[in-house]
Amino acid sequence: MPVAAMVLGARVEVAAALLPRVFNLCRQAQAQAVAMALGQPLPPGGDEILRDHLLKLFVSWPAHLGQGARPLPAGWATDPAVVRLAVFGPAGVPARSGEMMDFLTSGQGAAPVLRAIDRAFPGREAVTGALPFADANNLWTGAPIENSPAARQAHRPALQGLEATHGRGPLWRAAARLFDIAALLDEGLPPPENPAPGEALVPATRGLYGLRLRAEGGIVTRFARVTPTDSLLAPGGVLAQSLATLDPARAGQAALLLDILDPCSPVTLTREVEHA
Repeated sequence: MPVAAMVLGARVEVAAALLPRVFNLCRQAQAQAVAMALGQPLPPGGDEILRDHLLKLFVSWPAHLGQGARPLPAGWATDPAVVRLAVFGPAGVPARSGEMMDFLTSGQGAAPVLRAIDRAFPGREAVTGALPFADANNLWTGAPIENSPAARQAHRPALQGLEATHGRGPLWRAAARLFDIAALLDEGLPPPENPAPGEALVPATRGLYGLRLRAEGGIVTRFARVTPTDSLLAPGGVLAQSLATLDPARAGQAALLLDILDPCSPVTLTREVEHA
């Protein structure tokens, strides 16, 4: 989509209204990024991230895994206690590596979904190397980086334990969404950043979203953006590395893998056939 052509030359209020509508999957992140880049008060954010993570855990991933989709927890948008119990069970958020392993085998909350993901990708399958985590210095380079919920939750000891035992693979990335949820219920995600005038870095469902927008006389004169999907699809990036380490005998798991990686634009996977 030629977004720049739609925005350049438009009045700032038009651009501010347009972007959240065009990119409905991350409406709040778009609105926050535009506001920050223009030096305006930030609208609220976070609800869409919680909703999107819950949809993966209760609807999308269970459907891929043959568990059947479930409704979202009743009152999820207004009652943190309901979400906490539905996602983590009575034991609460795993804080350490051992607690994470206990959770995975508990059958509580979202544990059966993560357990099934673990079984779907045995060993260190569909893993990547230790790519740099997305930040203000590398987001715009186009180089392979880890720009996902796992990048902002990797400091958690429980997630570090999964990385040590399973690598940076589907289970690690799926489990990171649980810790995103825990953060949203408690202290919140990292706040949006304003590294330079006209620039914004905003946490979004799939990772870190960047926007550069300048205006003169109320007219947009510069526009550029980079999304978590841009990072995901970069040559040699997370998607390429994940597919390269997926056992060809389990190519049928590619659809589940893609849903865990979660690009926000259509991606078609094809299998090459070698000829003797």
